[in-house]
Amino acid sequence: MMNRAFLEAMTEAGETPESLAEQVGVDPKTAARWVSPGRIPQSRHRAKIADLVGRDVADLWPDVLKRRDPVWFRPWADTEHEAVSLRWYEPAWVPGVLQTEAYARATLAGEMLTAEEVDRLVAARLRRQSILTGDRPPLLVAVLDEAVIRRLREGPAGLCAEQLERLIERAALPNVEIHIVPTGIGLYPGLGGQFIIAELSDGLRAGYADSQVAAHIVEGVEDVATLAGRWERIRSFALPSSASLALIKEAAQHG
Repeated sequence: MMNRAFLEAMTEAGETPESLAEQVGVDPKTAARWVSPGRIPQSRHRAKIADLVGRDVADLWPDVLKRRDPVWFRPWADTEHEAVSLRWYEPAWVPGVLQTEAYARATLAGEMLTAEEVDRLVAARLRRQSILTGDRPPLLVAVLDEAVIRRLREGPAGLCAEQLERLIERAALPNVEIHIVPTGIGLYPGLGGQFIIAELSDGLRAGYADSQVAAHIVEGVEDVATLAGRWERIRSFALPSSASLALIKEAAQHG
């Protein structure tokens, strides 16, 4: 299947993915993916692309109007869709793209949200997970603190068992690696908080860091390099993927 509206608009405007890529400043492979359903250009590019082919953004990508993720988060969701690799560190939660619906809902418990808002946020989080099983999924290397697994082992039986099984299933995908930093390590750099580093097909990198107050998208070269250095240090403390998977399976068996 293809995004026929976008393909027809390109043809009528005399454009190709390669010509659009040159004018917008992205990799031609990235532009070529825009003809596939669900592959939407990053928000900073959409208006220019629509102008180049003489159409409205909503005509080319109607799903933009149906999105349930928060407006402030959409630029990062777009980055995830374009990424060729994601390096993800989580000291407290299972990464969003690996969560079950029940676990996703549990992470929002206690927040000042209406039931409708919770439904919308959970739906958006689950929708993001499609990147792992698409035609060209990114490589996901997730590093979790062992505390995440310990909470699952000790938490509500049904919810936690399902989430542990989800981690085991996802770890079996060829594009997913899960690593655990064992508790015995003690203090290490990752305790400063969660972050993600995305690498795009054109070689550019972007970062995402969350906090109790706000989330930040990091695009400055020096700032992303700082996160990359932090990632390498954290990764050096983590168990190999095989040992990490064994730890998760043990938790699933004894939870």
